[in-house]
Amino acid sequence: MDDKRLEAFKRLLDIMDELRAKCPWDREQTFESLRNNTIEETYELVDAITDGDLENVKKELGDLMLHVVFYSKMGDEKGVFNITDVLNGICDKLVFRHPHVFGSVDAENSEQVKQNWEQLKLKERKAKRGILAGVPRSLPAMVKAYRIGEKAAAAGFDWNKKEDVWAKVREEEEEVETEIRNNNCDKTESEIGDLFFALVNMSRLYGIDPEMALERSNKKFIARFEHIEQRAQESGRNLKEMTLEEMDQYWNEAKRAEK
Repeated sequence: MDDKRLEAFKRLLDIMDELRAKCPWDREQTFESLRNNTIEETYELVDAITDGDLENVKKELGDLMLHVVFYSKMGDEKGVFNITDVLNGICDKLVFRHPHVFGSVDAENSEQVKQNWEQLKLKERKAKRGILAGVPRSLPAMVKAYRIGEKAAAAGFDWNKKEDVWAKVREEEEEVETEIRNNNCDKTESEIGDLFFALVNMSRLYGIDPEMALERSNKKFIARFEHIEQRAQESGRNLKEMTLEEMDQYWNEAKRAEK
């Protein structure tokens, strides 16, 4: 192993020891106080990945590494775990869940690896918990729906052919339309949720990350809408003074410029 990696990691551990001992702010932090910062840092990493900004990916990974070391230091202070426990824990988990690499199990493709992974996770649990119990409650709804679909599929609960999911999508779409016509707000909300869930599973079956797909659409919409605002400003008007037809014209102008 490259000694520079060990030296860099030790340097970070030493710095954390100093901060925890001498910095008033760092001394005051707890698991609870850092929680929201950790979530924010994770989303900043996701933003950098989405933007393809590898320089910022590097920086945000450093920020997350700091949080791992910070939590480990606090765990050490409480006498419950330390960074060695954290690292050995993930090493043991990776070896156990990759028997096709470190053992004698065969896995010919990534799908078999994922199925083996989910089965091994079930064996790791001491308590009798269901397959879906491992999905974190705090995940954003779309990410959670994707993980639920993945785990259910790994247990064999999935469409026989990916094309079959379209019937489910159309069924849910019709149910949304029915409840809207019935002016039933509660049932409409429920059916829209079912439609979203079906679309997330459709994305999964076709190898599309729905979170990434939606984020790209968000960015595309923002860019086109900002173009409309810019064109309105150039003409000395605000958006409320423009007709929908005029805004559509500028929207399509922005759309053509993307190609």
